[in-house]
Amino acid sequence: MADPLLRLTGLTKAYPGVIANDDVNFDIGENEIHALLGENGAGKSTLVKMIYGLVKPDRGSMVLQGQDYTPSEPSEARQRGVGMVFQHFSLFDALNVAENVALGMENPPKTRELAERIRTVSEEYGLPLDPSRIVGTLSAGERQRVEIIRCLLQDPKLLIMDEPTSVLTPQEVDILFQTLNKLRAEGTSILYISHKLEEIRTLCDTATILRLGKKVATCTPKDTSARELAEMMVGASFATPEARQTTLGEVALKVANLSLPAPGAFGTPLRDVSLSVQRGEVLGIGGVAGNGQDELLAALSGERLSPAGSIELLGTDVSRQGPMARRDAGLLSGPEERLGHAAAPNMSLTENGVLTAARREGLLKNGFIDWAAAKDFTEKVISTFDVRTPSANTAARALSGGNLQKYVIGREIMQRPEVLVVNQPTWGVDAAAAAAIRQAILDLAANGAAIVVISQDLDELMEISDRFAALNEGRLTDAVPVAGLTIDTIGLMMGGAQDMEVAHA
Repeated sequence: MADPLLRLTGLTKAYPGVIANDDVNFDIGENEIHALLGENGAGKSTLVKMIYGLVKPDRGSMVLQGQDYTPSEPSEARQRGVGMVFQHFSLFDALNVAENVALGMENPPKTRELAERIRTVSEEYGLPLDPSRIVGTLSAGERQRVEIIRCLLQDPKLLIMDEPTSVLTPQEVDILFQTLNKLRAEGTSILYISHKLEEIRTLCDTATILRLGKKVATCTPKDTSARELAEMMVGASFATPEARQTTLGEVALKVANLSLPAPGAFGTPLRDVSLSVQRGEVLGIGGVAGNGQDELLAALSGERLSPAGSIELLGTDVSRQGPMARRDAGLLSGPEERLGHAAAPNMSLTENGVLTAARREGLLKNGFIDWAAAKDFTEKVISTFDVRTPSANTAARALSGGNLQKYVIGREIMQRPEVLVVNQPTWGVDAAAAAAIRQAILDLAANGAAIVVISQDLDELMEISDRFAALNEGRLTDAVPVAGLTIDTIGLMMGGAQDMEVAHA
């Protein structure tokens, strides 16, 4: 049997109070697409950071192409042929494509030569890019292409990809998969991290599953169901979300002809947005990242007031009211950016609970914070939504991304909103936690709340929504019933295709 491209032996990394990786052993073969799976906090991020030279292991060894591999920093990893495309892009909006690519290279060629190489390589791999385009004007899918091409120009032997399809339409996912299969055929191995298990089954040759920092299984995804993969990740079975039969009530949220200027040079203006949501209904809004999702949530939550159009909450015009007034009236929200927007990083979970729940949950007494009540509320959120944290006093920044997401969504749902608007409610969350969050959303709707779910996860929207609309360049399509919609049709709506009357043939 041929030697693997990369062999990991006994990799261990501990932080105060937690062992992130515990004696992890596995191989990544030549010409292989290898999935790395695990629930939130399983140790995936720490492991790939060790491979990429961002974190030094406490124990264990790595062998790359038959030679010891101990990168002390990412530049050393790149020199040895290891590239990484991060979930959060590291690009400068004000620079063009070629300038951004040059910043990620050790010895970039002259600008004209680099531009030509970008054109050639991007077209060769089916990811065409204009080197002179300003990055701030690119879509999320095009930005990902910049990151990928920057890696490919350095001829990697191993390419690490972290949640690469979270910002793509179904059509763009197909193109990405064609590119990755071409890379594999040409001799590049790929370590692929994703919570989208059907993607793993379609694309990957092998999967390694981590649980609580330990490797618990290796399998062939094509021969394993998505449910079996998910249950290996969490070590238990879990229920598929089920909607209760609900009779729709009055219109709880009505938006008419809402327009809003872009928040900055590279933001997206909202253009004549109209929608309505009834009590008991979930309206799903899909769109590729950067098409106005953040702007729509800011307009609905009251963070930004629109100069044109109207927003009615339970029959009352709240267009000129700010976030606190809208919260008092029953409109709660959960933004996409959990650390820094949904939660203050250095504040404890209890303090973060006070920030949004103080008035609705009665956490104030004579103008002072009732810390006992605040801690009790926070502990209920932690318990109900299975937030993995040492205590309610832990700082928000100390939680894994998925656990912080569970806390943020749970904090809003447990305040019993009349209307809930959430952007990316299960982003970066493992399958079991995502199922729990979706079930909580469906239960909230069944109890009479009106819910707007903005998401780039189309499977999620198809699973929990009653109606679907798509955002494209700040414009919202008419909402259509989800029953009968296909993923392809949704992808076309997200891409700006018109004449979608045939969606329910």
